[in-house]
Amino acid sequence: MAEVRTLSVEPGDDGVRLDRWLRRRWPHLGQIQIHKLARSGQLRVDGARVRADTRLVGGAQVRVPPMSEAPAKARGAALSPRDIALARSLVLFEDDLVLVLNKPAGLAVQGGTGTSRHIDGLLGAWGAGLARPRLVHRLDRDTSGVLVLGRTPAAAAALAGSFAKRLARKTYWAIVHGLPSPEEGTIELPLAKVGIGDRELVTAVGPDDSRGAPATSEFFTIATSAAGAAWLALSPLTGRNHQLRAHLLAIGHPIVGDPKYNTPSSKVFAGALKLQLHARRLAIPHPAGRGMLDIEAPLGPEITAGFSRFGFDETIAPPDPFARRG
Repeated sequence: MAEVRTLSVEPGDDGVRLDRWLRRRWPHLGQIQIHKLARSGQLRVDGARVRADTRLVGGAQVRVPPMSEAPAKARGAALSPRDIALARSLVLFEDDLVLVLNKPAGLAVQGGTGTSRHIDGLLGAWGAGLARPRLVHRLDRDTSGVLVLGRTPAAAAALAGSFAKRLARKTYWAIVHGLPSPEEGTIELPLAKVGIGDRELVTAVGPDDSRGAPATSEFFTIATSAAGAAWLALSPLTGRNHQLRAHLLAIGHPIVGDPKYNTPSSKVFAGALKLQLHARRLAIPHPAGRGMLDIEAPLGPEITAGFSRFGFDETIAPPDPFARRG
């Protein structure tokens, strides 16, 4: 018989919206039903009333009212063969504990308003319930590249812990407007969300601004183009939302093709190019202690178009531009 339950949020589910977290366990729940449960106080997190779109924190306790199990038809629902083929085509590495995907530009990691197709929705290709891989970090919709997931709750928790402890080494490639001087360095600028709704931006603020969160990014110029573009390697040492995009705009070198963090001149310069930001490489400890996973993602068509336009040759990139960091 169904009864009230209190479920713990796994560390690997940190940051997941409550409604999506619920649908992973009860896929037959409708959004209207979840909103009603939240408004009536039947859903609570750590004893407090919440909204359906509340972001959960690892370790939080979620009170769930009696829930009927999904009908057999819903439990047996599967992704289309086309979606399964797409999901499988993204695999860069897979074992019993870890799944690494090459996320295409334009495909969101999670759903939202107006977003029906996303990585989270494709994870059913690996099974449901505990067999379903778990997200442990995210990439922006228009950013391509390495995305790692945990195949079990424990693996997801270990991977998430590596990100939290800064044991994961992330290297992005970007093409920016203008030629940075000096050619390499560290950007240390606090970031804050400014604005409302769709107009919200992450913006660099002064060190005394209480809204700002510390943010540090490293950059290294791999090559430059006579056209006035630079190919950079980037390493975010903190994990703020839109950090690299906001930092590069703040130093006067916005990423080419960025639809949000740009200047009038960089928009003209980009032309038809899409966002030139690619999560090229991720090195992270294997959750079972099997050494370091070191995964590179090949360039997608959006970044390839930028390299072609500016004459950059990916084969000249140093294996690790930030090796001196240790």
